Amino acid sequence: MTGNKALIAGALGVVGRALVEHLEDDPDWEVVGLSRRAPDFETSATFLSLDLLDRAATLSTLGDISDVTHVFFTPYAPRETFAAEVAPNLAMLVNLMDALEPAAKGLAHVQLMQGAKWYGVQFGKPYKTPAKEDDPRHMPPNFYYDQQDWLVERQKGKDWTWSALRPHGVWGFSVGSAMNMMTSLAVYASVSRHLGLPLRWPGNPALLECVYQIVDVALLARAMVWAATTPMAANQPFNITNGDYTRWKLLWPKLADFFDMELGPVQSVKTQDIMADKEPVWAQIAEAHQLRKYAMSDIVTWPFLDYAFANGFDQMSSLTNIRQAGWTEVLDTEATVTDQLQKLRDNRIIP
Repeated sequence: MTGNKALIAGALGVVGRALVEHLEDDPDWEVVGLSRRAPDFETSATFLSLDLLDRAATLSTLGDISDVTHVFFTPYAPRETFAAEVAPNLAMLVNLMDALEPAAKGLAHVQLMQGAKWYGVQFGKPYKTPAKEDDPRHMPPNFYYDQQDWLVERQKGKDWTWSALRPHGVWGFSVGSAMNMMTSLAVYASVSRHLGLPLRWPGNPALLECVYQIVDVALLARAMVWAATTPMAANQPFNITNGDYTRWKLLWPKLADFFDMELGPVQSVKTQDIMADKEPVWAQIAEAHQLRKYAMSDIVTWPFLDYAFANGFDQMSSLTNIRQAGWTEVLDTEATVTDQLQKLRDNRIIP
């Protein structure tokens, strides 16, 4: 045991869950997960039920944890507007650090999880590509900016370091997450197949032709640990993807093959509208295939899928910075895009 102790905030989200799974069997790490819910899976990690927006509870719960060495901050508090997101998402970070830092004398690193929203993808308009970490910021609000600026200022004169990772198109599983592209697509395909329909692309037709990037959540977890423990990675942000470029027109047929479906024509729809009445259908599918008893609403986020598929422009992040710092792992997205889906099938999440 090297004495590494990870505190993973947002430990049941897509990213946090993958990091828990990556670290919990590593003898060099002890893992503490923070979440508002209890874990829905077997884990050797210690989980603490905590709402980081509750400052008093956060100070009480974390104030006595003195041996944390690495903080991985992954939670997200969605709100109706970008401006409204700033205060709660910053408050969660401030509350955590105010509670933990005075006690954790051996704190070595604090890591933020960001994304392509740093560059403005959320506005639905093209942004500079390939996006680089030092590109000029867009006009605020953007809670990523507030969190990073606050953390940089907090770190001055301290022994611990920070990093921030900016993935795009995260491909993984969680329950109750605000952003879950993969499971939403898997459920959309499963319901379509159950109803005897082909797999129709529901998004913007232009996006099929655009350059896109995905990061397998298992690779992302490894990159998180690398950035948190590599001296060359200290005190800087990094874009992170599988390391290649692809297009949805190349990936979509692979999803159809995985679910043994015919490809249908493009039919641009809002999935949050057409899937609103499909909970009973999913229950039938789950019973017929003896799936684990998740409600459809627990594992899908139709508004996020509609948001992700509404754009019609290239989305490309440069990996020059992370490669120069020493990160070398690459996955072929077209060859591995179904790996996480197979994991869901093996675990009886999807048929």
